[in-house]
Amino acid sequence: MKRLTRRDNMAELQGFFYPRTAHGGSSIIPDPPWSYSGDLLTVEFRTNPERVAELLPAPLEPAPDDPGAVALIWADWQSCSTGRAELLDPVRAQYKEAFVVVRCAFAGRVYSRCVYIWVDKDFAIARGLHQGYPKKLGSMWQTRPHPFHHAAPQIAAGGVFGATLAAGDRRLAEAVVSLREESDTNGFVNSHPMAHHRVYPGIGKGAPDAFAELISSGAASVEAGPAWRGDADLRLFDSPTEELSRLEVDEVIGGYYRQVGVTWDGGTSLALGSADGWQHTTGHREGQA
Repeated sequence: MKRLTRRDNMAELQGFFYPRTAHGGSSIIPDPPWSYSGDLLTVEFRTNPERVAELLPAPLEPAPDDPGAVALIWADWQSCSTGRAELLDPVRAQYKEAFVVVRCAFAGRVYSRCVYIWVDKDFAIARGLHQGYPKKLGSMWQTRPHPFHHAAPQIAAGGVFGATLAAGDRRLAEAVVSLREESDTNGFVNSHPMAHHRVYPGIGKGAPDAFAELISSGAASVEAGPAWRGDADLRLFDSPTEELSRLEVDEVIGGYYRQVGVTWDGGTSLALGSADGWQHTTGHREGQA
């Protein structure tokens, strides 16, 4: 008896991500590359290094220097795929996020890692599933700059920016950054390639993860405006459904503001997890044979 295949009994489904359909027009996200233009408001601080270490699953280790350094970053994004059609339908392009970055080490190299992140659009969550970002829904707001000062600060000395983060009807964080001078960088915590886990739990009750992979990714191209730094005030708040406040602010390092343009076009597999532990891969880049 002939064994039926998908091609025998249904149309080949199209689309980069779910839902895949006969024509692919319903996919929540299109094929990479994905491009982003946005404003980043960053507050770097130090916390107890043990609180960072508890967020680093195997096979990652704490960064060898300044292991308690953390960056909380607000971002006001506009994004699109290669055809740029999203820019003419702005609800598909614009979104906001707030994310927490620490540093870690793997195989003798230092990486940045996003340990918490909140976004306000479903397509951003889907991209996070693919890239290993642990995205959840939230509410993020940040002061927008504008060349006319009447109701906006400028990205210059004396500019003052506020930002808030909430999720599940609770405020999780609030910050104020007062710009003082230009800076060579936008901080140091989020300055390395990202090391993320892509994990899919097993479908059976109590089953181990069906898939676990440690991947690295970064920007395929970057443009950035001048970076500004200054003084920052940051407060974190408790919530019954979030653990951000465990990263207690022991010392504020500083605040930063920068406008950037970024294109993302795939990552690299670093290790695969199994019941026997983690096996290093050979740097397989997604999308390559």
